[in-house]
Amino acid sequence: MDVPAHLTHLTGTPITRVDHLGHSHAWTLHRAHTADGRTLFVKAVQNDTASAVLTAEAAGLRWLATGHPTLVPPVVAADPHMLVLPWQPPEPATPTAAEHLGHDLATLHTATPPTYGAPWDGYIATLPLDNTPSTGDWGPWYAEYRLAPYVSAAAPELGRDGTRLLDRVIDRIDHLAGPPEPPARIHGDLWSGNILWSTGRALLIDPAAHGGHRETDLAMLTLFGAPHLDRILAAYQETTPLSSGWRQRIPLHQLHPLLVHVILFGGSYRGMLLAAAASALAG
Repeated sequence: MDVPAHLTHLTGTPITRVDHLGHSHAWTLHRAHTADGRTLFVKAVQNDTASAVLTAEAAGLRWLATGHPTLVPPVVAADPHMLVLPWQPPEPATPTAAEHLGHDLATLHTATPPTYGAPWDGYIATLPLDNTPSTGDWGPWYAEYRLAPYVSAAAPELGRDGTRLLDRVIDRIDHLAGPPEPPARIHGDLWSGNILWSTGRALLIDPAAHGGHRETDLAMLTLFGAPHLDRILAAYQETTPLSSGWRQRIPLHQLHPLLVHVILFGGSYRGMLLAAAASALAG
């Protein structure tokens, strides 16, 4: 793809310079400068599968913005082959910015969508994410659309014993899911690499957005760690307290992202996954 030409066509603005920033999964990353003085962040893809990923990402960013307009970057332009956002200069996370994130995330989650799932075909990284809408309880929806398909895909790495352990979680999901909660407007892939710290605040990027359980975003934050995590969680609790037992349910919510890691990166994540499954059952 001729990135400057396609970007000019998409934004309607001449492009004066494009810096290549590398690649991630199936897309390339760029910083572009426009003739009218703007600096843009650009993701570009050339194959049809990856184009579906960008379409889902743009839909997710716009959908999250309806719940909290300043917590995600605005979509400058998008089509199946390119996603364009404002360039946000990165900076170190601060305790104050972390507290803002906790408050903002709680506010986003209270912007309740009508169903679990979403009205578009989702992706997490390059894996399809079934967003079939449901007005039922979260537990069965999570088991059917976030656990069962990925257990099947990960079975060669999990082995018979590992698969049986995950199947036990699925069988007991009604017991393990905790108190009923309405759907929350969640990011869906909220590890620390998808938080951009800039200009004293945090922005959420690269979403796998959908109507889900608010504990899912918090569990993902704790999975690989995040700067000033205690501040984030405390501020969240001040804004919208979590249901009793939420810490014991963290491993349950971590099962889906760990399954994704096993599928994408192999058996090195098997131990973490099975430990989380055992903890979920014990909790």
